[in-house]
Amino acid sequence: MHLTIEQTYPADVSVVAAMLSDAEFVRWRGQRQDAGAATQVDVIGDPASGFTVSLRRTLPTDLIPGQIRQLVGDHLEVRQAEAWEPAHEGRHVGTVAVEIAGAPVRMTGSLRLEPTEDGGTRQVYDGEVKASLPLFATTVEEAATGAVRRTLEAEERAGREWLQRA
Repeated sequence: MHLTIEQTYPADVSVVAAMLSDAEFVRWRGQRQDAGAATQVDVIGDPASGFTVSLRRTLPTDLIPGQIRQLVGDHLEVRQAEAWEPAHEGRHVGTVAVEIAGAPVRMTGSLRLEPTEDGGTRQVYDGEVKASLPLFATTVEEAATGAVRRTLEAEERAGREWLQRA
């Protein structure tokens, strides 16, 4: 199942890249209630040379349909890894992988940060959500897509709040 999510921030690309590569921000966004409880955060590198962000968080299972909850238990452990390249012509590109531990589902795709005409930044996630359960693949993919979408929307709200505080 294809998933594209666009987020916008009221700051230029260099400011947003610095925020996304800031371990304090990644930890803070992961601890927000609507983004799930962060259990592990790792950031290596910086926007000038490229950086990777790894985040592990726990989400409630109320994000997925009841018939699927029995497959994953009381909570969802979501692992998200992003690898960003150094800036090139005012843009950053990278890759993303999101997987739900204990569930046969994974999202992989590309990322990009690009300037908007108003001086802000657009962040785009573009990927595929795949489940490896033959009988329930579509249902699981739809549920996972919804969970990923809600999580990334929560991250956008966190980023906007962080930028306002700066």
